[in-house]
Amino acid sequence: MAQVVFKNVRKEYVDEKRGSFTAVADSNFVIEDKEFVVFVGPSGCGKTTSLRMIAGLEKQTSGDIYIGDRVVNQMHPKDRDIAMVFQDYALYPHMTIKENLSFGLRNLKRPKDEIERKVNEASTILGLDALLDRKPKELSGGQRQRVAVGRAIVRNPQVFLFDEPLSNLDAKLRIQMRVELAELHKRLGATIVYVTHDQVEAMTLGERIVVMNQGLIQQVASPTVLYNEPNNMFVAGFIGSPAMNFMDARIDNGKAHVEGASFALSDELAKGLKAYEGKSIVMGIRPEHVYGEEFAPPSASEHKIRAVVQVVENLGAENLLYFKVGQRMVTARVHPETDAAVGQMKLFAFDRNKLHFFDPETEARIVIGKLP
Repeated sequence: MAQVVFKNVRKEYVDEKRGSFTAVADSNFVIEDKEFVVFVGPSGCGKTTSLRMIAGLEKQTSGDIYIGDRVVNQMHPKDRDIAMVFQDYALYPHMTIKENLSFGLRNLKRPKDEIERKVNEASTILGLDALLDRKPKELSGGQRQRVAVGRAIVRNPQVFLFDEPLSNLDAKLRIQMRVELAELHKRLGATIVYVTHDQVEAMTLGERIVVMNQGLIQQVASPTVLYNEPNNMFVAGFIGSPAMNFMDARIDNGKAHVEGASFALSDELAKGLKAYEGKSIVMGIRPEHVYGEEFAPPSASEHKIRAVVQVVENLGAENLLYFKVGQRMVTARVHPETDAAVGQMKLFAFDRNKLHFFDPETEARIVIGKLP
């Protein structure tokens, strides 16, 4: 296995109608040997283009890409020692599963006994032993996905590349395959680069996550850091389901004022926000840190907002309540035994230790502090 390194990698396209546009802008990151890294972001953010540049399917406009200690800028995809799993599985319909698994090795003219051994190892790991004589059309979506992964495993590459491999599966099967991919990574000790638009998938699979938007890397960090210490409003709003709540606020006399409530700031936090005294700011909080008053912990007992419940989503293990603060809709993830109903005036409590503050111009996170 090997590191993958981007040094000032840029990808531009030229379109006859729109002119040139930048798909990936000056990316710099290191994926460590044996690390599972996920690229995540909305459609068109540059994540798949980045993956395809690692594979050699797209040529970067500038910058250097390393796989291991080799600069692979001019290398053909077949010489990069990578294996790629595509969204549509890309299986040969006229071949059996065994033939699909062995196809790449046969093309490389590997010895027959080596091919047999590697195919058997991969099929055992992925639970395909009973399916080797079938054709792809006889398999379920999850089984086809395992075959696509198996075809990559038999190559024993330096780097595995996954391009939204679970997007064609139903919700239950996606969860099952996420577990299987995580276990597979532990078993193989492989370097894996994985692309998805699903932030839940990214959070559950990635040891580190590269969050992208409009061709730019917004943050590279572990799931925990992304969730608790987002660099900016985009990361805060994209990572987490439901997304972080944002409210328009104003800093004045050591307090953060929002419509309908004021939050007293600690001396430390007031000092950190001194530059915003008398100015507008954006205050953020995760839905799980907004409580119905009856279930609020001590840390949320003094900071409350009274609002009308607009929507109730009963999810069984929890309820989501939606209400407005000013012009912004706020979500509270509350105890399932709440008696809240649409149209009810309700008191909501905010955890004073879980507030985030963002600059309204740059959208960068300013400081994370504690309220008294």
